[in-house]
Amino acid sequence: MHVPDGFIDAPTSAVTGAVAAGALALSLRGARRELDERTAPLAGLVAAFIFAVQMLNFPVAAGTSGHLLGGALAAILVGPCTGVLCVSVVLLMQGILFADGGLTALGVNITDMAIVTTVVAYAVFRGLLKVLPRTRRSVTAASFVAALLSVPAASAAFTLLYAVGGTTDVSIGKVATAMIGVHVLIGVGEAAITALTVGAVIAVRPDLVHGARGLRQGLKLRVNGVLVDVPSSQAAPTAPVAARTSRRALWITGLAASLVLAGFVSFYASSHPDGLEKVAHDQGIDAKTEEHAAAGSPLADYGVEDVSDARLSGGLAGVIGVGATVVAGSAVFWAVRRRRTPSGAA
Repeated sequence: MHVPDGFIDAPTSAVTGAVAAGALALSLRGARRELDERTAPLAGLVAAFIFAVQMLNFPVAAGTSGHLLGGALAAILVGPCTGVLCVSVVLLMQGILFADGGLTALGVNITDMAIVTTVVAYAVFRGLLKVLPRTRRSVTAASFVAALLSVPAASAAFTLLYAVGGTTDVSIGKVATAMIGVHVLIGVGEAAITALTVGAVIAVRPDLVHGARGLRQGLKLRVNGVLVDVPSSQAAPTAPVAARTSRRALWITGLAASLVLAGFVSFYASSHPDGLEKVAHDQGIDAKTEEHAAAGSPLADYGVEDVSDARLSGGLAGVIGVGATVVAGSAVFWAVRRRRTPSGAA
């Protein structure tokens, strides 16, 4: 759902730029409360992982593909404020290095892909956890639903922005129907990726997952070789969920997975246009698309200039992108953590 230059007029782009700047300022303050010495390194990794998985377009309908937006995943793993920053770092790297998503439309993309998805997803997630048991399965299930709803919410936000500042004369009803319809399907893929990733991290380091704070497991006794729940009348029924791996091992594993996904698996991603591209082409929204300011970048379109082999070119670009994103993200979150007061207040 990367909006290119020319889809939205200059005044609307300027307003969304101001909205994005304000949201990022608030997110920087909020991230100081969410991050500590244990979770700050994870935030940089989350940004790199989102970058990598966004390269993996999956088919959703005839001639249409979709990819992860990442707002729900980031919000649940590292917190909503940090999540906005994670996705924004990804969008900035994609726009500057890979000419993906317009630079004048950066405010539009941050508002749509970073702010709307994160806010909607985290609100749904927290709402579900209020009525579900505080278990791993509940967190994973809530992650699925939150991610599923965040994608059509982002498509509705784009439709609203287009209604206000679209540069072509296309029926808003047609745009809304097409955008929301295809992005509901993309949301299923987003939900599956988010739930699987959150579930995998919770399985090994639940203490590092922001959305799983306070997660506890029931105490059990082994009776005749079988584990049974301890009655609440005999013992406290809950205990903190233990970590199963070190932070360093988790970080290395996550980075390795990101490099493999971006450097190798991405070659097999769907080549069909994503939901926005397909709708824009079918409805004529792209009639006034402008050339990207970074179109001459040596990494434009996720390939390395002068490398003729398509697989090697795309793989190298993916690896470079993951490296640049993890460095940029880690620098941002290290700086945020350094400004955290001993009490954790902003």
